[in-house]
Amino acid sequence: MHSVAIGCDPNAVHEKESIKSMLIQKGYSVTDFGSDDPIYANVAIAVAQAVAEKKYDRGILICGTGIGVSVAANKVKGAYAALISDVYSAERARKSNNANVACFGAFTLGEKLMAKLVETFLTSEFEEGCPSQPKVDRICMFEQKG
Repeated sequence: MHSVAIGCDPNAVHEKESIKSMLIQKGYSVTDFGSDDPIYANVAIAVAQAVAEKKYDRGILICGTGIGVSVAANKVKGAYAALISDVYSAERARKSNNANVACFGAFTLGEKLMAKLVETFLTSEFEEGCPSQPKVDRICMFEQKG
């Protein structure tokens, strides 16, 4: 089971609590980074840093659309955040892109769909040697050079 860092903005507290409960019931270790910071990019950055530093295996971020948290998380070196809205993208975020942070929109997704997307993201793994490997390697190389 993965360890998961989770956080949200004030618009997504209900969804965060729902996802957190589901993950705990499934046996995941979950740390809640909250939703109280008035500059919610700080929560996204904190989750992304914790995942990039390998303190957690994966991160989950939720805001109104998921866009703000994904932009903020992707500014953290070593964090690879994907805005997810469908099952195929949830799977490919991991299998083809090696994303380690999943971002969701509380205003754009229903609670049951979001739960399914989280589960798909967490149970999918990057496929070493897949056709996307050169892309992932290039992204990492570019990031290292700054």
